[in-house]
Amino acid sequence: LLFASSILVKIFLPSAKAEIVYQLSKSQPLKEEIKPVNTDFSIVIPKIRVNANVVKNVDPFDSRIYQKALTKGVAHAKGSGLPGFPGNVFIFAHSAINWYQASQYNSIFYLTNKLEPGDEIFIYYKGSKYRYSVTEKKIVAASEINYLTNNLNTTSLTLMTCWPPGSNLNRLIILAN
Repeated sequence: LLFASSILVKIFLPSAKAEIVYQLSKSQPLKEEIKPVNTDFSIVIPKIRVNANVVKNVDPFDSRIYQKALTKGVAHAKGSGLPGFPGNVFIFAHSAINWYQASQYNSIFYLTNKLEPGDEIFIYYKGSKYRYSVTEKKIVAASEINYLTNNLNTTSLTLMTCWPPGSNLNRLIILAN
């Protein structure tokens, strides 16, 4: 019984903790700007307190490659746009927050479902800061990969993670301009 209880605590404590921290932070606005982990390539999402490295040019179709990249931060999809240039910057990460995956991979995008239109996302790239504003949030089938397309006629950002957290049934997509 004690062993089973400890397994349940390991599984659900991280997600409960993330939710509690988020709920408490809603009533306490940020007093100062979040300093990025680096200015070479990183992402900051103030509303959900994300501050992570972005690993550039990661093959989103090779799990061996992207799983390794996701141990170092979030991943920029190979062939997608780059900040400061026309195109869609596509960044993806896990949302899993359970004991057996959290130690192998990150769960940086666990709270992206809390983002709403108008919320800010900052991408730091080669010493410059780029501001994006969330325009849409949607849940799509895992097979819908058209969001990876690099549309050279726009300057946009797409964030993607598995949904619901801890599964790979669907994808949560955050669109921003």
